[in-house]
Amino acid sequence: MDYKTYRQHLAATFSGAECLLPATESTSRLQSLRAAMVARELAAVLLTDPADIHYYTGYTTFEVSVYAGLLITAEHCVLQVPSIETGPAVATARCDDIIGYLWEAPDSVTTPLLDLIPRQGALALDLWAPGLRAGLAMALEKRLGAQRLQPLGDLVDSLRLTKSDYEIDLLRHSARMTEAGMRAAEAASRNGATEHQIAAAASEALLASGSEFMSLQPIVTSGPRSSVIHLNHSERAVKPGESVFLEMGAAYRRYTAPMMRTVVTGPPSDDMLRVRDCCAGLQEVLLAQMVPGNTFDDAARAAEKVLASLVDEVFFSGVFGYSVGAQFPPSWVEGTGYIARNQAHRFAPGMVFHLPLCLRRPGEWGIGLSNTVMVGERGAVALTNNDFDLSVQY
Repeated sequence: MDYKTYRQHLAATFSGAECLLPATESTSRLQSLRAAMVARELAAVLLTDPADIHYYTGYTTFEVSVYAGLLITAEHCVLQVPSIETGPAVATARCDDIIGYLWEAPDSVTTPLLDLIPRQGALALDLWAPGLRAGLAMALEKRLGAQRLQPLGDLVDSLRLTKSDYEIDLLRHSARMTEAGMRAAEAASRNGATEHQIAAAASEALLASGSEFMSLQPIVTSGPRSSVIHLNHSERAVKPGESVFLEMGAAYRRYTAPMMRTVVTGPPSDDMLRVRDCCAGLQEVLLAQMVPGNTFDDAARAAEKVLASLVDEVFFSGVFGYSVGAQFPPSWVEGTGYIARNQAHRFAPGMVFHLPLCLRRPGEWGIGLSNTVMVGERGAVALTNNDFDLSVQY
């Protein structure tokens, strides 16, 4: 049978069977978005980021490299997926309708989509979304005219940045699973163990605790490799007196609460302890600064004062925190907010951030310690449980 017939048969027996998004959440999110659309005089929004589509419909698939789009108007919410993704769409998505296109013929996207776009008014596109294809954007501009297309800007990001109680509960679940993976990785981080073996122990514990497929696999680097940002595990064996950098996050209903820890295979050096103390100081000042009303820039500048004593010795990414929530590979970074210089957003209760406090001495070692934290009424509180001490193993 073709994918259209497949969809009809599947819908009769399995429609919504795997949808984990409560109807109340879906309704509330769409109402907020539609109110914002009215305020910005938008007739329709086309979302192509897999995480945004999931946020409004619950649609879940591990195949996020192909185009999928969610068209939202004042009356309808329609999901467009490639033929191969018909099954996940029927089973997991909460929306008004599902339409397909041939997986092997991406140029077949445009015509059925145009039939659904209102004939009057502006259509907003997320020009920075990973799922938006240049060919689709060009075809829409050609058929609708450039004057009808508008950039989405921060419309969805501003709504996703503050989490509902439902979302925070999912992040707490993820945090407990992340901690289980971290404990297993720390126990495996011993002299002679390879980074592969440590990563395997973490992965087994994360999956055994209930994690879904992760947005980012466990990160394990040791010795001089831990001084290089965004390397991952290799066949290298850990040597005595080295640091082992660990970073991971379990996925629970696509929500991830990440965490960093560092193991030292022997007594840590004075320099390692000094960097550890700086990481702890950074978290302390950030938690105090993440108060409703303060800007992200305020918190970053306060943290920079703590970092000042080491700024010429270590590499730091420049981002003291990034928002987390529902995400898909290749990253758990939600991307709706960053605690960094010149970021004018203001903290509000319910915002959740991972604080990636990792300081690296080039060619020597890296020390990383972090929590996922939630903004409360008087500051931020940790959702993950990190004592900000170095774990010593032999």
